[in-house]
Amino acid sequence: MTGRVAAIDCGTNTIKLLIGTLPDVEVREMRMVRLGQDLDRTGRLADEALARAFAAIEEYAGIIRAHEVPVDRVRFVATSASRDASNADVFVAGVRERLGVEPEVVSGVEEAALSFDGAIRNLRTPPATPVLVVDIGGGSTELILGATTPDAAFSMDIGSVRLHERHLRSDPPTPDEVAACVADVERHLDTCPVDPAAAATVVGVAGTVTQLGAVLLGLPAYDRSAVDQLVVPAADVHALVDRLLAMSVAERRDLPAMHPGRADVIGAGAIVLGRVLARSGAPELVISESDILDGIAWSLVGR
Repeated sequence: MTGRVAAIDCGTNTIKLLIGTLPDVEVREMRMVRLGQDLDRTGRLADEALARAFAAIEEYAGIIRAHEVPVDRVRFVATSASRDASNADVFVAGVRERLGVEPEVVSGVEEAALSFDGAIRNLRTPPATPVLVVDIGGGSTELILGATTPDAAFSMDIGSVRLHERHLRSDPPTPDEVAACVADVERHLDTCPVDPAAAATVVGVAGTVTQLGAVLLGLPAYDRSAVDQLVVPAADVHALVDRLLAMSVAERRDLPAMHPGRADVIGAGAIVLGRVLARSGAPELVISESDILDGIAWSLVGR
């Protein structure tokens, strides 16, 4: 079945929209809303975070109407922040009111499967298998291992926003704060049933990874086409992690390709990527611009 679809991925830091008749994409938008603001500390979605998210959803609803996408071809998927919040019902009701569809607060396992599908479909060069897809979000990180479909997947409650708020409180973070953040990531990896060392290829998706790719390239401005399918030596990734952690937020914002909404939390996300890559033993990282948003869109094809 063909036809135009609209996919929305609502994470801890961003809300993204994709509209298209796949594989052709007509609209790809992203808004930084930091829905997971203070969630790790309070256990609830902050009122100001909800207001930012609802404003973006209202904007997206207008774009979807303008492209005449039927309601039954719209899918709204909410991930880590919405899973964890005590007042998630307020968010769900607000989405339903503004968009006219029922938001799906998916499990970590389903989130992982959608991320894997989105990433793997996009690869132009067939990778050596098994492939480990690493999806670093604001509130959680998914590790998905497989060939054409996931064989194993796990969602860890560590992400760029959550870890930044928990550990990296100084600007720039102190060595003790960085060490505490690394230890937190390592504890989660120690109990993760998906072993990065089993991977022949490591593919990184989502904002932390793509942002790191743009910085590594030294781009004058963010360029999706330049970042997509970029292959980066692992040593270069580790060097960039150290470089970013030594910088202040203002210095990170001065990097031409850095999105200002990621500058504060990128250090924590980079730590996650660095530790996963180190455990994998892979000599390089493949960066994919296609991720869970694309997986959500493809899940609508044939509905």
